[in-house]
Amino acid sequence: MGNSGSAVKVCSDHRGGINWLSLSPDGQRLLTGSEDGTARLWSTADSQCRGHFQGHESYITFCHLENEAAFTCSADHTIRKWDVMTGQCLAIYRGHTSIVNRILVAKDYLFSGSYDRTARCWSVDKEKQIQEFRGHRNCVLTLAHYSSRDVLEEEEEEEEEEDKVSRDLLVTGSTDCTVKVWWVSSGRCYQTLLGHTGAVLCLILDAPNRELFSGSTDYTIRTWNIVTGEQLKVFKEHQGSVICLELVNRHLYSGSADRTVKCWLADTGERIQTYKAHKHSVSTLKYHAGILFTGSGDACARAFNSRSGVLQKIFRGHKFIINCIQIHNEFLYTASHDGTLRIWDIRGICKRNKRRLKKERSGQGRSSQKGSLSRLFNNKVGCMVQQENGE
Repeated sequence: MGNSGSAVKVCSDHRGGINWLSLSPDGQRLLTGSEDGTARLWSTADSQCRGHFQGHESYITFCHLENEAAFTCSADHTIRKWDVMTGQCLAIYRGHTSIVNRILVAKDYLFSGSYDRTARCWSVDKEKQIQEFRGHRNCVLTLAHYSSRDVLEEEEEEEEEEDKVSRDLLVTGSTDCTVKVWWVSSGRCYQTLLGHTGAVLCLILDAPNRELFSGSTDYTIRTWNIVTGEQLKVFKEHQGSVICLELVNRHLYSGSADRTVKCWLADTGERIQTYKAHKHSVSTLKYHAGILFTGSGDACARAFNSRSGVLQKIFRGHKFIINCIQIHNEFLYTASHDGTLRIWDIRGICKRNKRRLKKERSGQGRSSQKGSLSRLFNNKVGCMVQQENGE
């Protein structure tokens, strides 16, 4: 295991805990949303604060950053859109009657989920609600979005003629133990996925494979066919709530309140690795270049070799739970309830891991070559035996 890391920079401008951290698509900026009711914009080039967004009347629960606009949602029941360059509030989306805890931006849509038991769809460019999704019996905690074009065959699409205007679907996970899939255009519920016995805390969508993964306080992860609604598999080895999920190359990583992360083969449901060493719940995780980075309630971030499960580095310095992590240009960004954004240099472990992967591939190549030569030799021997027997 590598030694403990020290942050190359600590950004402590917020006066309250940071609840979320978002990276812009072009990687040039980061956005933090805080308990102090403000959001801040940071440059990834020099780690300086480049914007301060003020206006919410309560704490910010979640944030999302595009290249030119920022979005925040709050316990004040509203969502706000901000101009990245000027810091000006461009729009306020009103309609929810309780805490808005999650937003998702897709195409020209802005989706939101709330403690008021609804999800809503808004026009990004206008302060206008397009659709309301009502049917959950408790708060909506997590969202996902896809288009039926990504998953349905042509004949299946023809059956949904009323939804041809818009083939977009919204997926919602709720504390009522269900996942629901909705047609965006009509607000109609397309599927209700039943099976969890606890709150649904996280969702990961794999539209090309028609699959949805959901993690719950019932300690399980479940896989669903998003076209038929069929439950495909149940992953049962965790001993605590499943808090976060990440899907990479059909490997599913799950972080849990049982202080572990597990890696599963998405196709078979087999658990192939467990990452230990956390002293509290695993609150967030991110895969990067063969390394699994985790953030925990024990105030530490960690780096594991994703294949072997070996702990490579511990990042110490935060005082409270790490709520979110991002990675850009081989720098790790961690946002904590202690109100700080910390930046860590991970070039060293990334470089070592690349060398290890190269060595492993080289070894596999030699092994494969030996296997080929062995098969060639055996084939030749077989041919010689057949000739001697006159076959």
